[in-house]
Amino acid sequence: KMFQLTATPSSALADEPVAIRATGLPPSKVVTLQASLKDEKGNLFQSRAFYRANKAGEIDLEQDPALGGDYVGVHSMGLFWSMKPTVAFQRLLKRDVMNSPFCITLDLYDSVCFKDSATVPPRVSQMVQRWFSGPGVQRKQIREGRVRGALFLPPGEGPFPGIIDLFGNIGGLVEFRASLLASSGFAVLALAYFAYEDLPEKLLEVDLEYFEEAASFLLSHPKIQRPGIGVISVSKGAEIGLAMACYLKQVVATVCINGCNMVVEVPLRYRDLVVPPILPALEYSQVHMSGAVSLQRCFGELLNKSNHQSVLPVEKAEGKILFIVGENDECIHSRAFAERAMDQLRSHGRSTGRMLAYPGAGHLIEPPYAPLCFWSWQHKLACPVVWGGDPVAHASTQEHVWGEIQKFFRQHLVKTTNKL
Repeated sequence: KMFQLTATPSSALADEPVAIRATGLPPSKVVTLQASLKDEKGNLFQSRAFYRANKAGEIDLEQDPALGGDYVGVHSMGLFWSMKPTVAFQRLLKRDVMNSPFCITLDLYDSVCFKDSATVPPRVSQMVQRWFSGPGVQRKQIREGRVRGALFLPPGEGPFPGIIDLFGNIGGLVEFRASLLASSGFAVLALAYFAYEDLPEKLLEVDLEYFEEAASFLLSHPKIQRPGIGVISVSKGAEIGLAMACYLKQVVATVCINGCNMVVEVPLRYRDLVVPPILPALEYSQVHMSGAVSLQRCFGELLNKSNHQSVLPVEKAEGKILFIVGENDECIHSRAFAERAMDQLRSHGRSTGRMLAYPGAGHLIEPPYAPLCFWSWQHKLACPVVWGGDPVAHASTQEHVWGEIQKFFRQHLVKTTNKL
């Protein structure tokens, strides 16, 4: 009998599951499955798991448990989300979302392999393509007034619910979440706000009028559904997203993933208003044995200053806010910040906020099946930073959150046409 390895579908969007099966194995034999991927810079990410074939010589990852390796138990997408960089502190990021997929090689070895062995070739291999934009999605480079970014439009006439997508202190333009959301029917503007083209190299202040200009640009686009837009935001971006919810009337639905409810590090400016920042006390940072820095305690210290003028006035937000919190976030104490914001809303009689908290999830909650980035290099601090997260809990969080985010935006952005 021939060894066979199948992955179905072998080419799909990165947020879609893949069914992996092996057949033709010796009955009850323990084998190794390995997944490998090179990012666009040539960095290698890998995972492996050991499985025992059944009496028919078959393995089905949807029902058979891994006996060991990078995860244990039944996890049909475990080989994908458990990938780790072979060089420490690398973060897996898809840069070119339109023209090329991530290509993942699945290798089957007919014994237990603990590491790459040049001497033992795999018995059989299979290539899986993970795309970040679906058929018909269009990407338009945006240079309108001051606004810099990329607009992703789903196929069709529209109008589509419009969303602005913000990342954190990574800077530049990050597009993979926007392109995947566009593949699900949203029109998404991936917005850069520093370290990109002619924008400031460093983030010295948050000028909310820039984000207002981006919101106005999006709403004026003929394919965008009016009257309001959504914002999806993470980390520093989530602090900005929350500020947009508070001050910009165009924003009617905001998702804040692991952010603060106060202005931190750099001032926030909006017309005549300047909100002074609170500075995290870096002397409270802890160094992990790997040399990576955990910032959670520095941010935790900020919670003692909750009556401060830096706290964002969430009670002024007209729209709905969804706080998504990883309880194992080792960068900021995001659950405590979200709870403060929720308390503030309640004390003003507002029921516009909702919090989803996930035990075991870390700081960088991404679309489904993306590997957990436990720590990575942070250019601003010029050192590696711990983001936290337990791989299994983080993976199930990413799957659940992705559905919740889309439900939230459909509920609050999509106009239902009343038939008279």
